[in-house]
Amino acid sequence: MLQQAESGFFKGMNTGMSCIAILMLAVALVTGSFYTDETSAALDHTREWLTPFLEWYYVLLVGFLLFLMIWLGMGRYKNVRLGADDEVPEFTFFSWVSMLFAAGTGVGIIFWSVAQPILQFQDNPFVEFGSADADAAIIAMRLSFFHWGINGWAIFSFVGLVLAYFSFRQQQPLTIRFALRPLLGDRVYGPLGHLVDLLAVFGTVFGIATTLGLGVQQMSAGLERVFGIAASAQLQLIVIGTIMLIATLSVISGVSRGVRLLSEVNFWLSIAAVLFMLLLGPTQYLVAITVEATGDYIQNLLRMSFHTNATHRGEWQATWTVFFWGWWLAWSPFVGMFIARISRGRTFREFVMGVLLVPTLITIVWIGLFGGTALYQELFQNGGVIEAVYRDISSALFVTIEGMSLGQMTPVVSTLLIVLIGTYLITSANAGTLVITTILSGGDTETPPTHRILWGILLALLTAVLLLAGGLETLQAAVITAALPFSIVVLGMIAGLMKALRSERYAARPGDIKLSPAEPWAVAEDVLDGDGDTNTPRAQDSARL
Repeated sequence: MLQQAESGFFKGMNTGMSCIAILMLAVALVTGSFYTDETSAALDHTREWLTPFLEWYYVLLVGFLLFLMIWLGMGRYKNVRLGADDEVPEFTFFSWVSMLFAAGTGVGIIFWSVAQPILQFQDNPFVEFGSADADAAIIAMRLSFFHWGINGWAIFSFVGLVLAYFSFRQQQPLTIRFALRPLLGDRVYGPLGHLVDLLAVFGTVFGIATTLGLGVQQMSAGLERVFGIAASAQLQLIVIGTIMLIATLSVISGVSRGVRLLSEVNFWLSIAAVLFMLLLGPTQYLVAITVEATGDYIQNLLRMSFHTNATHRGEWQATWTVFFWGWWLAWSPFVGMFIARISRGRTFREFVMGVLLVPTLITIVWIGLFGGTALYQELFQNGGVIEAVYRDISSALFVTIEGMSLGQMTPVVSTLLIVLIGTYLITSANAGTLVITTILSGGDTETPPTHRILWGILLALLTAVLLLAGGLETLQAAVITAALPFSIVVLGMIAGLMKALRSERYAARPGDIKLSPAEPWAVAEDVLDGDGDTNTPRAQDSARL
C-alpha cells in the first residue's frame, strides 16, 4: 500500500497523487470553459494527426489482446485462481454478470444500438456506397457486433484479469502500477509508478466523461420527444447533475449494496426492454437477421480484427474502429479495475469465458433486436430512422420506438428506456468514481466518502464542459487522445503478467499433475537417485505418474 495521509482533507488518500490529479482536471476544466473553441480545435487537430498511426496500432494491439485472452482462458494457466487456491467467488454469477455489463457498455450500447446499424447501412467500405438493400443490412449488423463484441471485451477482460491476479493472488494493492512490478520492481513506489497511475486516472476521467456525455444527450432527446421538454444545454446540465448526485450517493453505500442493487435493477429493466422488442416488433425478421448477422460476424471476425484501411479511402476506419478501440482502452482502467474488484475467487477460465462471451452474447441480442427493428422500418415500412439519425443521432432510439406504431404504449416504452439509460449512467458513474479514488488512495477499496463526492462533482463538470465545447465530435476526439498514453501502460502490463505467470507453472486443479510433460522424467530420476523420500511434492507428483 502506498503512503496515505493520516489526517486532514486527504486522510486515507495519497496526498501527492490526489493533488496532481485534481490539478490536472482543474486545468482541463478551466481550458475547456474559457477557451471552448480553441479546446475543440486542438482536440480535432490532435485526432487528425494521430489517425494514420492509430489505424494500425490500435488494431494490432486489440487483435493481440483477443488472442492472448483466449490463450489465458484455455491454455496452461486456465486453472489459476484469482485468489487463494481454495477461495470461492465473492458474488453469484448473476450479480457478477449484471455488474460487469452495467459498468462496461450499458450506456454506449443503448446510444449506438440503433444509430450505428443505420449509419453503417448507409456507408461502410465493405459494400458499394449508397447501397441500401438486405445484404447491406446484414453487413451493417455485422460491423455493429464487431465494435461492441468480443474484441472490445478482450481489452476490458485483460486489464481486469491482470489487476485481479496481482491483487488477489500476488497480494499487491489494487491499482494499475503494481501490475508492472515484475518489470519495475520497487520503482513502482516512486515517480514512475505515480505516472502510471496518473495515466490510468487520465484515461478513466475522459472515458467516463464520454460515456456520460453520450447518455446525457440521449436522455435529453428522449425527454424532448416524450414530455416536450426542449433538449437545451440547460436540460443537459440538469440531467448531468441529477445523475451524478444519485451515483455519488450509491457509491458511498459500497459495491455490495448500492452498486450491486442498481446493476441488478438495470439488468432486469434491460431484459424487459429486450422482451418488449422481441414480442411486439417484427419477431420473425429480428430472429432471422440476428442469427444471420451473427454467423456473418463469426465468419469475418479475423478479417475485421486486422482491417487497417490500407486500401480504402475515406474516414470510416478513423470514425468507427479507431474511435471505438480508443474508447474501450480509455474505459479499461476503471472498468477493468471494477471487474477485478468483483471477480475475486474465479479461475482464469471462468473469468475469461464469463467476461468475453456473456457480455458479447448480450450485446448481439440487444443490437440485433433494436438495430434490426430500425433496419426493418427502413427496408419494409415507411422508414424515417435514417433521416432522424442524420438530423440528431441521439434521437434514433426514440424515433424507432415511435415507428413501431404502438399507440398509447409508445410513451410508456420510451419512458422505460429513459429510466434504463439513467440507471446505466448511474452505474457507470459510480463505478468510475470508486475506481478513481481507489487508484489515488494507492489501492485501498474503502476510500473516504468525501473524495468520492469530490470526484463525482469533477466528473460532472468535465462532462458538461466537453458537451458545451462541441458535443459528440469533441467527446470522440478527447477519448481517442486520452487512450493513447494508457495503451503504452497496457503493453507493460502484458509483459508484467507473462513474467509473473512463470511462477504458476501449470496451476492445476487439486489432484492434477502440476508438472510440464518434460519435467516428470527428471523428477522421477531425482527420486530414484535420492534418499527415497516419497513425502515431498516432487516425489508425490512422480508417484502419480
